[in-house]
Amino acid sequence: MTQFVRINRTKRLKDEPETGHNRWHPDIPPILEVGENENIIIETRDASDGQMNPTTVVDDMAAMDQKVSHPLTGPIYVQGAEEGDLLEVEYVDIFPEPYGWTRFRPGAGFLRDVFTESFVAHWNIEHGYATSEQIPGVRIPDGSFMGTAGVAPSHGQLEAWACREQELLERGGTVQPPDIQDAVPGGRIGREGLRTVPPRENAGNMDIKQLTRGSRLYIPVAVEGALFSVGDGHFAQGDGEVCITAIEMGATVGARFKVHKGEAERRNIRNPRFSHPGYFLPPDISVPRNFTATMGYPIREDGTQEGEDVTLAARNALLDMIELICERGYTAEQSYVICSVAVDLRISNIVDLPNVTVSAFLPEDIFTG
Repeated sequence: MTQFVRINRTKRLKDEPETGHNRWHPDIPPILEVGENENIIIETRDASDGQMNPTTVVDDMAAMDQKVSHPLTGPIYVQGAEEGDLLEVEYVDIFPEPYGWTRFRPGAGFLRDVFTESFVAHWNIEHGYATSEQIPGVRIPDGSFMGTAGVAPSHGQLEAWACREQELLERGGTVQPPDIQDAVPGGRIGREGLRTVPPRENAGNMDIKQLTRGSRLYIPVAVEGALFSVGDGHFAQGDGEVCITAIEMGATVGARFKVHKGEAERRNIRNPRFSHPGYFLPPDISVPRNFTATMGYPIREDGTQEGEDVTLAARNALLDMIELICERGYTAEQSYVICSVAVDLRISNIVDLPNVTVSAFLPEDIFTG
């Protein structure tokens, strides 16, 4: 038996709230109940909740609702799941919609101090590749995965996570606290619910490109039925998603669930895990092949030596990669997008102090010229 969760792709979540939510809260009622090993096909919205389209220009972005990310389809009640269990989510298949987008805006992204103006690229998705008039000469292969998926937190987790994030905010950290603006549902849940921007122990917005077809995601269960939700499809992404978006898309995902009774409690599993029985993509795409890479160390522009600063090393590797792509005739903005959708940031060494090393891998086969 296969069950379906359908959405109206001409409507935004706020106009069809019975299909999902954009905050994490244990009191959001399930929209469907499924059994273990039962096939389910779920339609999902893109991260902008349908606000982006092929005619969108930079000037349109300022008027968009800013606190809708990420609209999720669900929750789905999984029969037999209880607190202390481990929920296994198998991604049977993922089907992309034909349109995707990548954008960045002031104040967001890894290099937000460098890129202070907005930029948008539209992608046409067909025959297993994405191409964009805004990024000419580049063809990105299908690496479809779901950027956001998770289960409901318990009331205790909701309170604890809100407190720890508020404490970080008060110390000057980057946090998006609960906010009823654009919240679905609204009311008390909208005021209390956690934003879906960061991942947490319930999974959420992990943006892990290896969670492709055939992968298995394992999440500790905190509430009866687990209350699983999913959305934020990506057609392709580099490890890092550095400009803050990948090739964002609406998607349809086929999934199955398995409940490992008491496994999270027995093994003290507090954070999600994932696996794949084969290559997460075909080997010529998933492993470095025909690549160019840059290396970054924790050394500041003025020559100051830092130690064990992986973030600074990643920044330097990325800046060098953007410069390398610019040498091929692309603008800095285009190069930043290419890095976000195709370049993999990897920790090459974390022990050769003081110069821990991050490498940025650029797959040469994405270039068609």
